[in-house]
Amino acid sequence: MTLRIPAPQPKQREFLQAQARFIAYGGARGGGKSWAVRVKAALLCLHYPGIRVLLLRRTFPELRENHILPLQAMLHGVARYKETEKSFTFPGGSRLIFGYCASEKDVLQYQGNEYDVIFLDEATQFTEYQFATLTASIRGANTFPKRMYLTCNPGGVGHQWVKRLFVDRDFRSGENPADYAFIRATVRDNQALLDRDPGYVRMLENLPDTLRRAWLEGDWDIFTGQYFTEFRREVHTCTPFPIPVHWRRYFTMDYGLDMLAGYWIALDPEGRAFVYRELYQSGLIIGEAAELIRRMTPPEEEIYQWFAPPDLWSRRQDTGRSVAEIFYDKGISLSQAENKRVAGWLELHEWLRVGDQGPGLQIFESCPNLIRTLPALQFDEKRPSDVAAEPHELTHGPDALRYFAAGRPRAKEPEAARETWQWRHERPREDPAGYGEEIRVI
Repeated sequence: MTLRIPAPQPKQREFLQAQARFIAYGGARGGGKSWAVRVKAALLCLHYPGIRVLLLRRTFPELRENHILPLQAMLHGVARYKETEKSFTFPGGSRLIFGYCASEKDVLQYQGNEYDVIFLDEATQFTEYQFATLTASIRGANTFPKRMYLTCNPGGVGHQWVKRLFVDRDFRSGENPADYAFIRATVRDNQALLDRDPGYVRMLENLPDTLRRAWLEGDWDIFTGQYFTEFRREVHTCTPFPIPVHWRRYFTMDYGLDMLAGYWIALDPEGRAFVYRELYQSGLIIGEAAELIRRMTPPEEEIYQWFAPPDLWSRRQDTGRSVAEIFYDKGISLSQAENKRVAGWLELHEWLRVGDQGPGLQIFESCPNLIRTLPALQFDEKRPSDVAAEPHELTHGPDALRYFAAGRPRAKEPEAARETWQWRHERPREDPAGYGEEIRVI
């Protein structure tokens, strides 16, 4: 049995031969990603009898148009497609299975299943939670390769985690740099497309500057659709330090059974806010949530105000009591936060603004979920002044922070403070005290 395929382009060949555990390919439009995915998946199934390969996209219609129909033509007489199982079966028992993850909960259907190889096509359309959950399904007591192949372009809800791992190579504890490979390809690396459709490049060249840089040049510093474009990790996060006892403290939260996101925030005498503690836990009933917040608040910490969304004052049908009443019984007197979304986001923009004293708000590095989700928020396509409500997993922490921003707007900063902030945060590289690299105020 022979599968005849055209000769791959150089970058496609590099992708086909790569052997890292996680292999990302692309970075711009027109790099020949879909063809490389189809060919690699088919070759794996032919070379390893009995291997299980999963190919995922965000939605099934995209999957059908981009992969299933082309593969039916390419594999005619080689493998048999079963519509009911959404899979190709190859001689020797190998299977190429198709799936989708349109929402956060869709990824749960793959838990418990074992796959040798997973393809995550258009990976920046998947959240980091979906990616991490899927990696746990790559396993099996056999000698087949255990890998994940990803294709990607700048932009999308997964932009930040893809950029961190494959472009910036900014690895966290437990992540082995040798496991990650990035093969950058643009339309100019796809000679077949250039010969077939030379007008495609001209179309990309005529796009608005932001889209052109992302889609034609593969510029990962451009995040189309990002809501908080001012957020910079090196500016808006800081190493934890002891909070002076005289600083005024607040607590703010977004509560639901699916997730309790709570944050302790302290204001220094100059009016700068520091998010210094994070609570991020799901599955807590009301009483458990209130008790956990109390336990995480040391007795010596006096909370000036406890912010919560207005829906926590609605009476529940089963008990006739509100969440706010139950919290009060546990020793927490909640303050109802303003819930006008756009106004709240505008106040949060103001807190993130870098002024004469530096950023109005900084987040302790010990609050990883807020640091992860805040820069990943995107504009709502139907209401551009608002934040998109999906993926919902990204909204818990930022919503909690929005309630604080709406309830405690940023005060105007005093004059002539810029030099002080620059001295503290922009020490030159040759500083003999060795305070680290320079951070520019933009």
